[in-house]
Amino acid sequence: MARNKHLAYKIRLNKAARQKKSVPAWIIAKTKGTVRMSPKSRRNWRNRKLRI
Repeated sequence: MARNKHLAYKIRLNKAARQKKSVPAWIIAKTKGTVRMSPKSRRNWRNRKLRI
């Protein structure tokens, strides 16, 4: 990947980073632990690329 990135690309990467946050504790408690991660937070930089 290039060292210098376009602004639009950085904005999309930042959005993906924000979506990667874990689910709030009260949701985990409400669902009795069945929901621990959102599907979008399963992405890892090594094994799944963004469609940008």
